[in-house]
Amino acid sequence: MKQKKNCHAKTNPVRQPVAQRGLDDMPTPMRRRANAVKRAYWTLAHALAFAFLLAFPAYAEGSDPLTVINNLSTFIFSLIRAVGMILLGWGIVQVGLSFQSHDPSQRSQGFLTLAGGLIVTFAKEILELITGASIV
Repeated sequence: MKQKKNCHAKTNPVRQPVAQRGLDDMPTPMRRRANAVKRAYWTLAHALAFAFLLAFPAYAEGSDPLTVINNLSTFIFSLIRAVGMILLGWGIVQVGLSFQSHDPSQRSQGFLTLAGGLIVTFAKEILELITGASIV
């Protein structure tokens, strides 16, 4: 009995060209990768759709552009102050741990972090003292 040409293509899906294979015919790692790519594509598509659909126009209030700059400056200085507070807290923890473990290098590192945290926390006030002008 003579075998037909490409008869193994119907029985063994792995030997089929990739374009003719279905998702169920793929080996497990390829199926997982294909599912992950599909999931990532649809997640990105939905995120972009929501970003465009839920975007609301912003109506600017007032006509003074300096108030916007002043508000931005206040916001940035509050972020800098928050980072300084975090550094202060971490410096206090390091100094406390150094006293507990009797480690002089950790103690000096803790005091340096503490001093840096103080400088960063009060950066706005330090700049005002240096320049003599009020920074909003």
